[in-house]
Amino acid sequence: MNGTLKRVAVACLAMFALLMINVNILQVGRAETYSSDARNTRNYYDRYAVERGRITAGGKVILAQSVEQKEGDFRFLRKYPDGKLYAHVTGFFSPESASQIERSENKLLDGSSPDLLLRRSIDLFTGEPTKGANVDVTINPKAQKAAYDALRESGKRGAAVALDPKTGAILAMVSLPTYEPAELSGTDKGKVFPRYDELAKDKGQPLLNRVTDRTYPPGSTFKVVTAAAYLEDDSSRGPQTVMDAPQRLPLPGTNISLPNYGGAACGAGQVPLVYALEKSCNTPFGKIGMELGYDKMQEQAEKFGMGKQLAIPMSVAQSSFGKEEDKAALAMASIGQRSNQMTPLQMAMIAAGIANDGKVMKPYLVNKITDSKGDSIQDAEPEEWSEAVSSETAGKLREMMVSVVNNGTANLAQIPGVEVAGKTGTAETADGQPPHAWFISFAPANDPQVAVAIIVESGAANVGAEATGGHTAAPIGKAIMEAVLNK
Repeated sequence: MNGTLKRVAVACLAMFALLMINVNILQVGRAETYSSDARNTRNYYDRYAVERGRITAGGKVILAQSVEQKEGDFRFLRKYPDGKLYAHVTGFFSPESASQIERSENKLLDGSSPDLLLRRSIDLFTGEPTKGANVDVTINPKAQKAAYDALRESGKRGAAVALDPKTGAILAMVSLPTYEPAELSGTDKGKVFPRYDELAKDKGQPLLNRVTDRTYPPGSTFKVVTAAAYLEDDSSRGPQTVMDAPQRLPLPGTNISLPNYGGAACGAGQVPLVYALEKSCNTPFGKIGMELGYDKMQEQAEKFGMGKQLAIPMSVAQSSFGKEEDKAALAMASIGQRSNQMTPLQMAMIAAGIANDGKVMKPYLVNKITDSKGDSIQDAEPEEWSEAVSSETAGKLREMMVSVVNNGTANLAQIPGVEVAGKTGTAETADGQPPHAWFISFAPANDPQVAVAIIVESGAANVGAEATGGHTAAPIGKAIMEAVLNK
């Protein structure tokens, strides 16, 4: 009998031990999994039980806020006063997911961040309900509106971004087509989920933030990077250095040659570097790339930030000069084609780095975070990302980019009373569509306050590619810069 009781007791203890282990696995090991499971209805209702913090621009303009509901099962509902204009800044806050700032700063916005422990403790003591922190972004509302309106007038898909060259603050970030965040931020899953699926299947990809999440061949805007590598390789070179500029450039290892656009001549076959940039000749820059070699071109590209992992705080797709191939491929990559792929944000960083005496500042979107009482939790601290070129080289590039606006392909970017530096670009596509139109710029050239990058997808007509890059994208850049400069 005693032996039987012992065996039963041991079996019971073993079962209790297994139960305790299982409970601990569920509560500790799998807690996060169950908490985030879409079938957890308590989590679903809890998302709307806390007054989520505001997202603002300039501390005043409300981009997103939670509004208390007088009826229904959900206490707070997310509202976006100017949703389509700021959709790719704020993102959406749906029953089971979020995007952009709503996602990257979620724990601060919903009040669960460890940074808000003191505020929660005070609220618990005073009996006040928990509230999320407020996120103020760096966006300049006037610049954002100017970018949105000008890009929309093109009637094309595309992206526009503006930076403060001296700090890296993002002043405007627009991607078209856009969407209405409120349609994805409601509490009715029966309406939200079908609408999300509809937007996700849309060929225009309105949910995609083209500024940060998509790369494109940069076309002739990349020639400023090739020029930078050429100038850095020999400090005696400058805007007036004479270069070979044949009508067609033979490509080693092939039976083809690289022409200038439309097969046109570039001057008399030998031209100053500044002239080659003004007219955006292909052959001199293809020749420069081959002569410098892949390693020097790749090194210069990396100095502008390409290939580095970047978050603003949302993750940014990595730009790339492309892998090492043959000389012919290198020539094409050096004029912004082949496997050369850049985000619009990366191209804005290139313009900003030249504007800022060669120093590229890390782009950032969050200016300040405060608790529900207005006390500061985090303040942005500008950070140098890289030193792309020397101050001397930056000055030479600035001089040449000013000449591109005054005498070359970007004359439609001129602003009365302001010296503007810029570079147009036209990037061939692989799908048979018209080329993309690009423009990068900064102003005022002698004391830069804003740097921009614009891409208009399939925005270049077949009537002189660089002219169309200038005609389509440059006016958008001008409108943004004027808004920042209050012109």
